[in-house]
Amino acid sequence: MKDVLESIVQRVKKEPFARLLGMELKDIGPGYSIVEMAFRPEMENIHSMAHGGAIFALIDEAFETASNSHGTVAVALNMNVTYITSPPVGSLLRAEAREVSLTRRTASYLINVIDAKGHLVATCQALVYRKDEKLPFIQREMEESAT
Repeated sequence: MKDVLESIVQRVKKEPFARLLGMELKDIGPGYSIVEMAFRPEMENIHSMAHGGAIFALIDEAFETASNSHGTVAVALNMNVTYITSPPVGSLLRAEAREVSLTRRTASYLINVIDAKGHLVATCQALVYRKDEKLPFIQREMEESAT
């Protein structure tokens, strides 16, 4: 399990979209993840508020890492996001994903986004489909280390 989690940490560091938005994986465990991102001016919408897409991207990164933390491919089936408030520019946003249900084929997650003052920015209920496949990048790493 430790190797799976470390592989995910390393993979996120190289992930182009996460790097573009300045996301950082701060903690990961089985069915659990914390991802942080600074809300920058270029992430504002037409109302000079946080663009929902930027907040959604942060939620999705926490969801992705938590749901794949078991070492098998998990793909999103549904995400239901509720936006509560817009943080001020410069705020450090933190998305925390927690697994609430895990079966052989599906898993359910609750993801909350808070700002540095602990104010709730958004909340999400999310569902994944769990495939019977090992994460491909972990499989490649195992094959490379065996040679």
